[in-house]
Amino acid sequence: MVDGLRAYALITGMWVRSTLAYRASFAMTVVANFAVTALDFVAIMIMFGHVDALGGFAMAEVAFLYGTTSAAFGLADLLLGSMNGVGQRVRDGTLDVLLVRPVPVFLQVAADRFALRRLGRVSQALLVLGWSLVQLDAASWSAGQWLMVPMMVLSGTAIYGALYAGGAAFQFWAQDAAEVQNSFTYGGNTLLQYPPTVFGAELVRGVTFVVPLAFVNWVPALRVLGRDDPLGLPGWVDFASPAVALVCCAGAGLAWRAGLRGYRSTGS
Repeated sequence: MVDGLRAYALITGMWVRSTLAYRASFAMTVVANFAVTALDFVAIMIMFGHVDALGGFAMAEVAFLYGTTSAAFGLADLLLGSMNGVGQRVRDGTLDVLLVRPVPVFLQVAADRFALRRLGRVSQALLVLGWSLVQLDAASWSAGQWLMVPMMVLSGTAIYGALYAGGAAFQFWAQDAAEVQNSFTYGGNTLLQYPPTVFGAELVRGVTFVVPLAFVNWVPALRVLGRDDPLGLPGWVDFASPAVALVCCAGAGLAWRAGLRGYRSTGS
């Protein structure tokens, strides 16, 4: 594992050096990435130009939800965003090249074409999160509330990362399922930017018990913001995000191993 992580760092370092060879182009792509992702929050601001609350949540509270999920998703996308290219590699047989190298295939795929421009999404999310903390008077929060914020971002990163890995594993069989994977990653991020109270109870149950996206920010954020849980879950569930992330990563790891073992190349 240590050697694999070292190889991941070397591969990503190669792509970073390649990117920084054209600094002006890199700066423009980061700014463009920042601006494009900011449009999601602009849409929320426009909504609040016409209403005082969204699902009972004030602007600062929605910004807190937006910042936590977008920061977690941005980090996962930065580290594992290349995983959605597995289907293409399976179709054209280029995955075979990775199999003969003395480095875990998973880490090779994750590091391939590492896109440093995705820092634009992360920085934009962190700015919104910081603004929300100021508006929510977070200085008066308890230590427990403060600790839950980085826990949400780190656990959310792991959950989104598990979705990337699980979606990549599914592509060993489906081969052309990148959009299915994106519906859970990009779609899940968009979903969690809004309060759970604006969605139907069945959808909230689905993203809590089936695909546990709610543990990225909805469940712990309700505790931080002092909101009631619409599902009436026990209080200890608010602290379960790290355990859920661990289970998701374990499941995604098993799915990846099964997919890789079942790989039969293109036959050509």
